[in-house]
Amino acid sequence: MKTPSRISSLLFFHLLFFVFLINPSQSTKACNPNDKKVLLQIKKHFNNASPFSTWNPKTDCCNWNDIGCDDEANPGHVSSLTIAYGEDIVGQIPPIIGDLPHLMSIRVYSNPNLSGPIPQAITKLTRLEFLILDSNKLTGPIPEFLSQMKSLQIIDLSDNGFTGPIPPSLSHLPNLFELDLFRNKLTGSIPESFGSFKTGITLQVFGNKLSGTIPRSLAHANLTTLDVSENQFTGDVTFLFAKDKPLDTIILRQNKFKFDFGKVDLPRGLKGIDMAHNKIYGSLPKRLGQLPLQFIDVSYNQLCGRIPTGRRLKQFKPFRFGHNKCLCGAPLSPCK
Repeated sequence: MKTPSRISSLLFFHLLFFVFLINPSQSTKACNPNDKKVLLQIKKHFNNASPFSTWNPKTDCCNWNDIGCDDEANPGHVSSLTIAYGEDIVGQIPPIIGDLPHLMSIRVYSNPNLSGPIPQAITKLTRLEFLILDSNKLTGPIPEFLSQMKSLQIIDLSDNGFTGPIPPSLSHLPNLFELDLFRNKLTGSIPESFGSFKTGITLQVFGNKLSGTIPRSLAHANLTTLDVSENQFTGDVTFLFAKDKPLDTIILRQNKFKFDFGKVDLPRGLKGIDMAHNKIYGSLPKRLGQLPLQFIDVSYNQLCGRIPTGRRLKQFKPFRFGHNKCLCGAPLSPCK
């Protein structure tokens, strides 16, 4: 099954649209001169690369492409910065980015030659809500200092080359509701401290080198989306499920999980479940046929018994249930 690369992409783009509304590129106030100076230094740092083609020192920086300015609380100050699709952007993120004190959104993505670590200078950005640094060639550990940035709501460091463990201190961010660390080279496990997330949170760590068991503390986290696929996790994760949980999507595929699926009490609002290519046994929970499922894949496990009746389950292709021990019933062959 081709799982969605971003379960929360729709939410993500709604948020970016919101950022655009409150930070329009066409500001009615002239760009703050200090902010303009910093932007021109960033342009110089990257040798006038193509994404900065409209950054003309003779024009108002609030009218430059990929720059948003605040018209209300801090008129003329730069509040959003985007640097994207720059194949000629070479080098590291410059520390001077921390000298734009009113930034609420940083989006630096799809720059295949942007490398190095995240500069600690970004901790000066006390208003920053969205830190989007995906699809570059950034390296090094995920820095502990991100936990100092209490305004962060989304952190997206996906599709890079980050190594080492996931910092437990990220659980100290009180407003975080999306953490995307997928497709890196992270090792270790999910921190025990992540059980303290109380806001509804999307956690996506698929495509890393994570291992061990999922911490039982996650039973207390307010998870809405969890994707731990394509790692080396083991053990029992039945504690993640309960009918009163807000969990709407869970993806466990391509790990080494082993538990009795028949004993799971599924969340009422579950819309997607993918646990293909594990060692999961038992029967399918009866509640499965009553859920508002939009996708399911339980193939390549050790499941047995009758597939629960329900109009929604019949709509899925047989291969979503295939390669198990002895599952039967629609959409597979009738039970004997």
